[in-house]
Amino acid sequence: MNYYVSTKGNDQAKGNQDQPFRTISQAAALAMPGDTVTVHSGIYREWVNPAHGGTKEHRIIYKSAGDGEVIITGAERISDWEAEGDNVWCAEIPNSLFSVRNPFEVELSGDWLFDGALTVHLGDVYLDGKSLYECDHIDKVHNPEIWSESQYPEDSLLKWYAEVGSTTTKIWANFGDRDPREENVEINVRPYCFWPEKPGLNYITVSGFTLRQASPQWAPPTDYQEGLIGPHWSKGWIIENNMISESKNVGISLGTKIGTGHAKYSGKHPKGGTQREQEVILRALRSGWHKDNIGSHIIRGNVIHDCEQAGIAGHMGCAFSHISRNRIYNIHHKKLRHGAEVGGIKLHAPLDTQISENTIYSCYRGVWLDWQAQGTRISRNLFLDNLSEDFFVEVCHGPYMADHNLFLSPVNFRNMAQGGAFVHNLFAGQFVVRSEINRITPYHFPHETAMAGYSNITGGDDRYYNNIFLREGDTNKEPVPITFFEHLPLKDRDEIDDDGKTAMDGVPDDAICHLHPVGLGSYNKHSNVQDKQWWEYTKEEIKELGDAAKDFFIGNAVLPVAMGGNLHLNEAVPSTHEPGAKVYEQKGINVTIDPEKGKVRVQINKPEWLKGASPMLITTDLLGKTYHADMKHEKPDSTPYRFDTDFFGNKRPDADVTPGPFEVSKNGVVDFDI
Repeated sequence: MNYYVSTKGNDQAKGNQDQPFRTISQAAALAMPGDTVTVHSGIYREWVNPAHGGTKEHRIIYKSAGDGEVIITGAERISDWEAEGDNVWCAEIPNSLFSVRNPFEVELSGDWLFDGALTVHLGDVYLDGKSLYECDHIDKVHNPEIWSESQYPEDSLLKWYAEVGSTTTKIWANFGDRDPREENVEINVRPYCFWPEKPGLNYITVSGFTLRQASPQWAPPTDYQEGLIGPHWSKGWIIENNMISESKNVGISLGTKIGTGHAKYSGKHPKGGTQREQEVILRALRSGWHKDNIGSHIIRGNVIHDCEQAGIAGHMGCAFSHISRNRIYNIHHKKLRHGAEVGGIKLHAPLDTQISENTIYSCYRGVWLDWQAQGTRISRNLFLDNLSEDFFVEVCHGPYMADHNLFLSPVNFRNMAQGGAFVHNLFAGQFVVRSEINRITPYHFPHETAMAGYSNITGGDDRYYNNIFLREGDTNKEPVPITFFEHLPLKDRDEIDDDGKTAMDGVPDDAICHLHPVGLGSYNKHSNVQDKQWWEYTKEEIKELGDAAKDFFIGNAVLPVAMGGNLHLNEAVPSTHEPGAKVYEQKGINVTIDPEKGKVRVQINKPEWLKGASPMLITTDLLGKTYHADMKHEKPDSTPYRFDTDFFGNKRPDADVTPGPFEVSKNGVVDFDI
């Protein structure tokens, strides 16, 4: 059955091509497996809440008709504004306009959301589709000041404030020199744009829409993870070729409905975060978290921007998925509140998930894999202009794979995990490498959700082969202490706390990491896989290492590392584990980035340094197994890796290959535009 929808239609019509429905929701209430819903151009102010899912053989497809932009929005236009002077306008909105909850009344809340300077609500006011900044008093609307944390400070002068009454909500907004009666001014009234209220609706395709301006709640891994669009704990969705923006929190949520709840005792959770997360995983396994039921989504070709928590997020429901060819930018750029769940892509338990060919830029964090990145692959992605770091892997045991990526932000990698393989990447920023012995996290049987065991993170079990390390700009030559949530560029560290430690912003206070220069020197305190399979530090050895290493090792067993075929340019620092590493004082490569467009030009000026610089073609056999999961670095179908093509798919030779993402075979200057 084919259903058609048009802004000129009628929900009492037949829903065919000649007599289309008026709303997508009417078609979504009727569509059954095998049906297609085709939507003509226009603005649809509704929450599409599908009633049914499809099957693997007979999907339900929602697609644009191709005759112009199809907008599904969680906002309503407001034109009844009254001037109050100082560029401030006021509107009074009947509470009956809000379909599920009044977002101007509901506070932003949830696990791992930090206290901030003001109370933030789920509501937003939009001028020409772009959200203004909330403030906590009407006086600040009349006398706006720049919000210093904003990525775009001048934008923060446009403010709003709301007071919610029993029957109406009153909103004051400063639109600068714009007259809201003549402009497109909207407020969000719906929590979602395309979201099934009922979980378990499988095999739905959403293709070719503009989805914007919704108010989902903060999405921690221990609770119901809402999003502007998402499958809500189901299997086999395809979300493709959409424009997704202005979610109050998450753009695409692949997360779970299952949580431990938020009961608190004396203002605090009765259990720690790690224990709550362990309980969520066990509860999910008992409730059907299995490859047959959950995950295996395809998220491709979308443009996702201006979402304040994450472009794509999800706990467990993201497993076995493919996330490819998306452009993700301006994530967490307002920073009215900060938390531990922000990033262009923030996933928990992305088992066998493939993240490839995405461009992620101008975000707080690029990709953050948190817990159970096992069988995960991050391949051929472009990262640039991200504030904290491009790639963060936390409390995971591996194996996970990062290959042929361009990491171009000031900090490339924050490693609080183990079991990673890094092959043919270009690293142009600094590293953080830190153990995490206080948290016990699970690992799984290969390519399954079934748990095989628990362990803490002592660090190591990482492999680095055929990468290029390019020192760009003035980076530190010695490790510098930073905190877990510290912004970059690095802040002044002259102030000293009472305990004698350098004062820094960040939560928790004692979560101090060390930022290392570009290169692999951060692994020098580990053992080499050729020397020791497992290293147990003695008290005497820790004493010799000094205070800087104590918080890293804490007397625990540390896993070894393996390295080879890496190239270090412009005084990048090689590891002592690779004595034969090729090191050059000059750059040999110039990288030019355009943060506004998310574009990069890589110019190789010294191809003779790169051609055939590594003798090794990297394969699964070379990479071996990870310690805890006892699992090979291999593809989700258990076939082996053989890295015989480069970033663009060009063939590599069987030996004497080029380090980095690009295979170079010609003499003279070589340019790549990405």
